Amino acid sequence: MSFQWIVKIISSNWPMFLRGAGMTLLISMIGTILGSIIGLLIGVIRTIPMPQGGAKRIIVKVNNAILSIYIELFRGTPMIVQAMVIYYGSALAFGINMNRLYAAIFIVSINTGAYMSEIVRGGIVSIDKGQFEAAHAIGMNHIQTMFNVVLPQVIRNILPATGNEFVINIKDTSVLNVISVTELYFQTKSVSGNNFRYFESFFIACVLYFIMTFTVTRILRYIEKKFDGQENYIMYANQMQVETPEDMLRRVKNAGTNMY
Repeated sequence: MSFQWIVKIISSNWPMFLRGAGMTLLISMIGTILGSIIGLLIGVIRTIPMPQGGAKRIIVKVNNAILSIYIELFRGTPMIVQAMVIYYGSALAFGINMNRLYAAIFIVSINTGAYMSEIVRGGIVSIDKGQFEAAHAIGMNHIQTMFNVVLPQVIRNILPATGNEFVINIKDTSVLNVISVTELYFQTKSVSGNNFRYFESFFIACVLYFIMTFTVTRILRYIEKKFDGQENYIMYANQMQVETPEDMLRRVKNAGTNMY
């Protein structure tokens, strides 16, 4: 590896690397956000209590079956295959010519949504059942219980897993070069094809990927700490406001002094 070649490649092709890194971050960020929303909705739907009978029970079963098929399908197939099928398959089968950027965001979103739905479902199941019973006891239905009681806790609990999905998406966007999305891998392949210095070109891409993933990881950990609050705090009063023995003796002593 020649350091002079690395400097030369960066100086002559930095706009392509910059555009590729920006496109990678754009697709992975929007895809993670939309996928998290999909996962939250599916997680809430899949945890709806099963009705005892009637049409509602059939509807819930059908919805759960459809969502299970979606989850297993997109978790059980590689994203590169999904990209080929969705982008080229939709054009051949239905005559739909999708914009490459929109297709990339759509592919990453539905792929992330399949994984996030199971993460959210696990987070909901981990919440103590007593909270569900207490919410139902005061008249809340399932949706109200989820959005007012359960999901605020679930979002904090699944934040590390969500950040992990974001980091994975930054790296997995490289497979979208098969549909000619101009992300970082695609741009690096173009640069290396022009100068035939493959090792140096992809070494630069490796450094850029590491910078992006490391930065995102640090930011997410900072956000997690903000959610956790202060590590050290002073409790000025106990929960039941019970008088301590020291306070009781002090109060009795003061009362006796005031009598004289």
